Amino acid sequence: MSAAQSGSTDRKKAQAYYEEGRGDYQRWVIDSAVKNFQAAVKLQPDKGLYHMSLAQALARSGDFDHALRSLANYLRLEPNSPVASRIEQLFASGMDAVEEVLTAKTKAAQIPLDMIGAAIQMWMEFRISLGEESLVIPKPEAWAAALDYTVRKVNLRDTTQKEIASYYGVSADTVRKHHELLVEMLDIMPCDYRYFTGVQNPLDKLVEAAELLESLEARFREA
Repeated sequence: MSAAQSGSTDRKKAQAYYEEGRGDYQRWVIDSAVKNFQAAVKLQPDKGLYHMSLAQALARSGDFDHALRSLANYLRLEPNSPVASRIEQLFASGMDAVEEVLTAKTKAAQIPLDMIGAAIQMWMEFRISLGEESLVIPKPEAWAAALDYTVRKVNLRDTTQKEIASYYGVSADTVRKHHELLVEMLDIMPCDYRYFTGVQNPLDKLVEAAELLESLEARFREA
């Protein structure tokens, strides 16, 4: 097989791994998505999109160090990408405009530091999850408000979109839209383990109840 034929075969295999990985990613089969994207990158390391997709899957799995490495590879291959500046901000030592507003307002509201940290983590994960989609931020207060509202809801804090919107000087409709996008992109649930900061997560009781039910059913079926 010639070098050209070998290269063409590798590209086709890489594309197949990539497409399978995207399907896994959409279904939240994250371990498989990571493996497929890694296989695609290995076969075609000069394809920026594959590195971006791997970063998305790694971030979704909680492996942020390797996700950032993949993003660095994406920037190296796609320095003129329309989303390059947004990705570069993830490597900055300082906070971006949204984080600055979020931190100032939540501290003023005496929100615990661990909840503020959870909101900042949510913001990082969201920006990575966007991949090559654009993100326009004409008013940082809007995203800061949505992050604040979402992390409070996850942690069972009583608040309303109207109250948060008033506090940040934005519309309740804007808070709602941004909140819904956060929930959709990150698949956020009540008491989500990624962002819940309390000592006792109510979801633990559901897990315990499910395990108990499974045990009781097994005993019930015993001869």
